[in-house]
Amino acid sequence: MGFQLSQYWNMKTTVDIPEDELADAIKFTKARTKREAVVHAIKDFNHRMRMAELTRYSGTCADLIAPRELQALRRRR
Repeated sequence: MGFQLSQYWNMKTTVDIPEDELADAIKFTKARTKREAVVHAIKDFNHRMRMAELTRYSGTCADLIAPRELQALRRRR
């Protein structure tokens, strides 16, 4: 059984982040604190990775119809 963090747990750690990269992260995320910028960046990264995983399944379901087929069905009604 693996270790899983819940949204209610916090983890304190020390990380050496280059100042210029952190400044950019704060600017781009419009964060008010360094912590907020790092949390936002981690959430954004995780979201992008989840979406990338989902794209592996794109076009793998034979039961789904293509958008063009759906439009054609709607026009017939």
